[in-house]
Amino acid sequence: MKISVSSHSLKLRHPFGISRGTSTVCRTVVVEVSDWGQCGWGEAGANSYYQASIESITASVEKARPILGALEPAPAESLWARLHEALRGDTFALCALDCALHDLWGKIQRKPVWQLWGLSLAKVPPSDYTIGLDTIEVMVQKLREMPGWPIYKIKVGVPHDLEIVRRLRAETDAVFRVDANAGWQPEEAARKIEALAELGVELVEQPLPPQDWDSAAWLYTRSALPLIADESCRTEKDLERCLGCFHGVNVKVVKCGGLTPAKHILEKARRLGMRTMVGCMTESTIGISAAAQLLPLVEFADLDGAILLAEDLADGVRFERGLPIFPNTPGCGITPLRSLSRS
Repeated sequence: MKISVSSHSLKLRHPFGISRGTSTVCRTVVVEVSDWGQCGWGEAGANSYYQASIESITASVEKARPILGALEPAPAESLWARLHEALRGDTFALCALDCALHDLWGKIQRKPVWQLWGLSLAKVPPSDYTIGLDTIEVMVQKLREMPGWPIYKIKVGVPHDLEIVRRLRAETDAVFRVDANAGWQPEEAARKIEALAELGVELVEQPLPPQDWDSAAWLYTRSALPLIADESCRTEKDLERCLGCFHGVNVKVVKCGGLTPAKHILEKARRLGMRTMVGCMTESTIGISAAAQLLPLVEFADLDGAILLAEDLADGVRFERGLPIFPNTPGCGITPLRSLSRS
């Protein structure tokens, strides 16, 4: 197999704010794996919170070049452990490679990845649309620009959180989810969650700092709404620790290292009786199309990352007012909009 890697800076439609800060550009790495006349693509965006830079991701991907260069295409699951060892657990680089290998193998087999897994699209959840933190007036305008979505995810983690949600609630009767990105303290979280439950909020994502497990367990017994772990559940080893602290987990392929571990985490979470979500960072349709293969395994979806961009890199799985539309193509359904190859 041959590998090429490229980096891209994609402008966002609006500045995207969360409790930790605001971004205006998505910087991302795209990996292409090719053989037998087919190409597979994967993606991993830079993320300072997880100490993943364009340079670190690219350097880790380069470590896989001699391994994959000596191999014939094979199911991605059979290669993941070897790549994990070679890349020393760099989950972002692993994600880009693993997703590209899934895409390639699906194209060689002429089947979508979800079908290779034996799954069905008969019942998959809609995605929410995320309203990033900003002034209340700007957040209202963001919602108005995307009318008709069945679910909106609202970023919170500031003193006037309840004022934000009340003002947005006046605009729509859609389902709300809120995501504090670890921006609350325990007593604050309990108080705000009680008020949010009265405002038609469905769930709360990552209310507390991920290292504060004692407070997470305390809040779990008092929360009026389901609590979903994001920053607290990065890889499979974190999953069981979330029991008794969260009602469910948000699995992101870049956090855990690709589709191979993401599928295992979601299947295990379901066996443990936990609620399941597939999420994303701000990323192009390359990354979103890969994550969308997991939709049959989840109850909640947060896959609007490409919609937040002012420019995209590919066609693939898309969302119309939250409803997933899968292309009639194999692999992850990815078709680049332009040449992405840089060896």
